[in-house]
Amino acid sequence: MNSALSLTVFIDGRCPLCTREMRYLKQLDRHNKLRLVDIHSAELNIEFPDIDAKHANQILTAIDENGRYLFGLDATYASWRAVGKGRWIAPLRWPGIRWLADLGYLFFARHRHRISRLLTGQSRCDSCQL
Repeated sequence: MNSALSLTVFIDGRCPLCTREMRYLKQLDRHNKLRLVDIHSAELNIEFPDIDAKHANQILTAIDENGRYLFGLDATYASWRAVGKGRWIAPLRWPGIRWLADLGYLFFARHRHRISRLLTGQSRCDSCQL
């Protein structure tokens, strides 16, 4: 991993909402802290053979600069923190809110393509631009 990077995020590059959020974060990433890897790309198998694409398709997965795996909203929070905007979603990690937010995230992850269709008119894209 490039020493300037602090987080590698494995995303569903076929999900319009997922790629839209990550594209936004890359725009905010002034210090090149995020590396985005599409779980459907050959790059995943070559560079990250330990990442299970099926699992990463069910729950957002990231690896921080210390090699620690993060999942779901922990991965999302780390992504926003890496670009200096963690405070925007920090309440989702607070005790008392965390468990409810995690349930909401799991619902979203399971139904993200249907939700994408409702919000963007497109449930999947063959290669959304990151």
